[in-house]
Amino acid sequence: MGACCGHSHGTFDGMSTDYRRRLWLVIALNGGMFIVEMIAGQAAGSKALQADALDFFGDAVTYGISLAVIGASLKTRALAALAKGTSLFLMGVWVAATTLYQVFVLGVPEAAVMGSIGFLALAVNLSSVLLLVRYKDGDANVRSVWLCSRNDAIGNVAVMLAAAGVWGTASAWPDLIVAGLMAALFVSSSVQILSQAIREYRHKTEHEVAAE
Repeated sequence: MGACCGHSHGTFDGMSTDYRRRLWLVIALNGGMFIVEMIAGQAAGSKALQADALDFFGDAVTYGISLAVIGASLKTRALAALAKGTSLFLMGVWVAATTLYQVFVLGVPEAAVMGSIGFLALAVNLSSVLLLVRYKDGDANVRSVWLCSRNDAIGNVAVMLAAAGVWGTASAWPDLIVAGLMAALFVSSSVQILSQAIREYRHKTEHEVAAE
């Protein structure tokens, strides 16, 4: 990344006007799609759409926190990343729980709504990925932004596949399977973010102790 690389042991820490500008744009995109997709998911009875909408919300919050702590100490940024990693884990648990509930309800979602909204969400997510790909490597705070953006793009491809499966089988199971896979993706990403944040927090703490 050349000049874009930051001030924390050669790791980009978000100190870039261009990066902030891109984050603001991505926050707007994700916030808007959260509202659209949650309403559509409720109307269609799709757990996969609702799970994806929740991921949009989580991303918007994540980007907002990331903006707030840019320029703060490494310890503060690591703590923010810990909070974001924990929230991703809780979202994964929520999606898994509601998916299990849907198994017993056995309602078949509307494939047409799933497909159309999924296509719109995919366009938004690909735009976010293109905006942020230049900054995909960095400290735990920056890294969490990229992982959430990537998760959304993967999730929307999965939602469209679920819509095709629901349409072809007239069954809710493709939707439920995709929602379960997305829950696993949330948990996996949260583990990556938490691991890096803990390493950075410990590294900063060790340096502070050594300096005393």
